[in-house]
Amino acid sequence: MAFLDLFITSSIPVLKVLLVTGLGSYLALDRIGILGDDARKHLNNIIFFVFNPALVSSNLAKEITYESMVKMWFMPFNILITFVIGSILGLVIVRITKAPPHLQGLVIGCCAAGNLGNLLFIIIPTARKERTSTFGDADVCHENGMAYASLSLAIGAIYLWAYVYNIVRVSSSMFSRESSSSPSGGSWTEPLLSSSNSPQDRFENKPPVSVAAKMMKKLEILVEKMNLKRLFAPSTTAAIAGFVVGLVPQIRKLLIGDAAPLRVIQDTALFLGDGAIPAVTLIMGGNLIKGLKGSGIQKSVIIGVLAVRYVALPLTGIAVVKGALRFGLIHNDPLYLFVLLLQFSLPPAMNIGTITQLFGVGESECSVIMLWCYTLASLSLTLWSTVFLWLVS
Repeated sequence: MAFLDLFITSSIPVLKVLLVTGLGSYLALDRIGILGDDARKHLNNIIFFVFNPALVSSNLAKEITYESMVKMWFMPFNILITFVIGSILGLVIVRITKAPPHLQGLVIGCCAAGNLGNLLFIIIPTARKERTSTFGDADVCHENGMAYASLSLAIGAIYLWAYVYNIVRVSSSMFSRESSSSPSGGSWTEPLLSSSNSPQDRFENKPPVSVAAKMMKKLEILVEKMNLKRLFAPSTTAAIAGFVVGLVPQIRKLLIGDAAPLRVIQDTALFLGDGAIPAVTLIMGGNLIKGLKGSGIQKSVIIGVLAVRYVALPLTGIAVVKGALRFGLIHNDPLYLFVLLLQFSLPPAMNIGTITQLFGVGESECSVIMLWCYTLASLSLTLWSTVFLWLVS
């Protein structure tokens, strides 16, 4: 296949996202005033409690079966690898840039969590239409592609709301306590990753502490601060419900299919879920207006996040997927391989912006990071998609 054809194929889904994002930015302008701060906040709540859970549960219930789960068993581990490696690299960025404690969770979350659902639901159908010769029969490709995107969305939602949500919540609680603990702004709460030791710690005669012990101490602090009641966010609970409906034949027969007696419930969930992707994309465009106004975030933090998401992770993904294929862990389906590779090259999850707005901390900083990430995604995602299509062809 010609490189130009691959490039055009890869650019079309990215252009779709940019067009909707541009519309969201236009609606958020002060002179338009349709998608202002209050409107975005209320719409975020609707997305959090209604649209995202409906999207996750309905697509999982419809596309996931026991046979497809056996076929796609490696995908949850592939996504976990993106989160683990992204988190490690995010910790490195936090250490190098000495990011403020209340932004450490945001930086780690942006490095760890990619847009594993919304973009795939746009990219996969478009790539299927443009490159049917690469991915095989159109109908089979569509069915498999939607199953891949649904599982990616569900697993990504579980990891995002169980991990990134709590990481950002811990950071925001640090900021709140720092603001209220003393007029001088001093914080008695230890950050997720402290950038330096106090003079007292440096000069006291204390026995040396191993790196492993320090990491265990950080982990204990993090676990203590996590509210397990909030571990199961609406999207996480919806993903569990979707798995149950899809994998239990008796329940599936009641809800899924043209002859199912309770199919109206599934149809309603699909109807609501269809609003999630355009709504989140519009909000992202509105939030990018904040990013244009700037914030106090360090340039080194932005550069670090971009390097992790668009250089380090995609290169790691090629090694992981090629290694898994070589050792027979995954089947040689070009579309499946393409999706696994894409999961390493996506921009940060748009719902990170939703999370920061829910806690009211790091909103402007998140907007700046998203502005740069999604501006460069038009080039980066197109180039990496071209490389991935070439690799799987």
